[in-house]
Amino acid sequence: MWQITFLLFLVGCQKAVLRDQPNQTLNWKIDAGHSGRLISPNLFGIFFEEINHAGDGGLWAELVDNRGFEAGGPNTPSNIAPWYPIGSEDQVWLETERSSCFKQNPIALRIEFLCDENSNECGKGVGVANPGYWGMDIQAGKGYHVVFWLHSSGPVDLIVAFTSKDGQVTLAQKRLILSESSARDWTKQELYLEANGTDHYAMLSITSSKKGTIWLDQVSALPLETYKGHGFQVRLAKMLEDLKPKFVRFPGGSYVEGERLQNAWRWRESVGPWEERPGHFGDVWGYWSDDGIGYFEFLQLAEDLGALPVWVFNTGISFTDEVTDTLIGPFVQDILEGIEFARGDITTQWGQIRADMGHPDPFQLHYIAVGNGDCGRTYYRGNYLAFYNAIKASYPDMKLITNCDGLWGQLDHPSDLYDVHIYTNANDLFSKAHMFDHVTREGPKAFVSEFAVTGQDAGKGSLLAALAEGAFMIGLELNRFNPDVIVFNSWQQYGTPSYWVQHFFKDSSGATLLPFSFESLNSTVPLITSALRVHSENPPSDYLILKAVNFGGDPLALEVLLEGINSNSFDISQSTITILSANNVMDENSFSEPNKVVPKVRPIRSLGSNLGAVLPAYSVVSLKLHLASSHAEI
Repeated sequence: MWQITFLLFLVGCQKAVLRDQPNQTLNWKIDAGHSGRLISPNLFGIFFEEINHAGDGGLWAELVDNRGFEAGGPNTPSNIAPWYPIGSEDQVWLETERSSCFKQNPIALRIEFLCDENSNECGKGVGVANPGYWGMDIQAGKGYHVVFWLHSSGPVDLIVAFTSKDGQVTLAQKRLILSESSARDWTKQELYLEANGTDHYAMLSITSSKKGTIWLDQVSALPLETYKGHGFQVRLAKMLEDLKPKFVRFPGGSYVEGERLQNAWRWRESVGPWEERPGHFGDVWGYWSDDGIGYFEFLQLAEDLGALPVWVFNTGISFTDEVTDTLIGPFVQDILEGIEFARGDITTQWGQIRADMGHPDPFQLHYIAVGNGDCGRTYYRGNYLAFYNAIKASYPDMKLITNCDGLWGQLDHPSDLYDVHIYTNANDLFSKAHMFDHVTREGPKAFVSEFAVTGQDAGKGSLLAALAEGAFMIGLELNRFNPDVIVFNSWQQYGTPSYWVQHFFKDSSGATLLPFSFESLNSTVPLITSALRVHSENPPSDYLILKAVNFGGDPLALEVLLEGINSNSFDISQSTITILSANNVMDENSFSEPNKVVPKVRPIRSLGSNLGAVLPAYSVVSLKLHLASSHAEI
């Protein structure tokens, strides 16, 4: 039996929080020659919820907010914010009407250009502008696709432009001239604008200096460059891609339920041509969604990320109202048709609609969650069984996830998985790292779809929160999701420590868990560890990945004893140490300091006998040891 002892002095990478020298040494014995236990290939993924404009204004690249003028409701006149007039009231008049050519979203905007030849103001152009969600990020040399629907009572002479927030600097513009006969009926107008300047807080304007009246609807502006050409913001989608998620749970969360059922997210209202999607008011989080990122787009996102989609659907239950199990039949049929949209071939009604949207092949939808956090509601179990029986009858391979927690006892209804949500303080979440150690392995499996440190410990995304979440994730790893926090505005973004701690787990799915033990480990030592053997296909390579979370204010000395492997097994040139820590446990990232708390990766310079590691106070440390090709099979 071979044994190697590693001591890697890392304390110099950390400015000590409370102490800078360890007062005890722990022996961590790892059986690297053991066949180990295979971790699920789909262990870690991401949870997306339309909250804080994570989709509209965030991941979805649409620049125009309230593009169909529907956010003010179906009654006119209505509020068209954030649209606003360019020009005084005696030069331009804006008013909504129920005159759109789209039946599902009937509101259109009437613009009267009240110009006279002597108006200096009108000579500069008057009309309407949209600032987007927090300003439009327009960049020099980049192209943008602007689309809108238009009709007029006479000839049209418009300037469509991206300008600075104050309108003084034109970044890109095109002139649109139509004859009276060409503009009489609703027509789709498409313009391609290339910016000659950069402004991160720009606006889109549609103006004229000629007297007349036009009707405007469904105004969209998208950058020509999107993630894999499917409409997602490259900069944010890449941050998700970098996590290597194995599943994407969507679209929520509370967003699925709605404060009232009439405002719940409905899949069928979010598919088909974007101009015909009615949008809806997300009353839980208090803002309008145009549903540009809809059911189809979520499925596409999962596919683009190489992840499995996990669809969470409404079970006829909102925060304030419920459909009884005797009336749930139409809701069940609605979900069956939603599954057909995702999985049906092109000979089916909904499969053909999916194909018309550009995806003739079925999506790989195999997991669905029956509601979100509704187990305690009066009609949940009755409604659940109606969905379960109908879905299993049509799609017996579908894995269904119940909202009822099966951690502490047998469920009273059939299910493939049960949903677990945990929101708590940092100490409590750290203490839950071993909560799954003694849970029964019989029956439904646990699906931890939401967890995070909340309250005072979380701040706006603190290191303390990330460490507790990291320790909890090691607990999941040991037993075979998490709000990934990305903060953004129109042109900047950064990951909170909670985002960066996810990177320590992006190679865990499908890895092999190695057995390990500690000699003389005091139960009060705030340490959580795991040891994995990982195989990567691109390029073909094998690693040992050793992770440790030190949740205490004192550094810990750690001697790593690898058994079953010889001293020539590692390629040092490709082995690394990664540390996530900071000067203070409440440190956070920000737009001014986006990299204040991020993992630091350093090469390993040498490996030999009588070596060991010092874990900084309040840190996550990962040791990635590359196995030389001749030793890939231990």
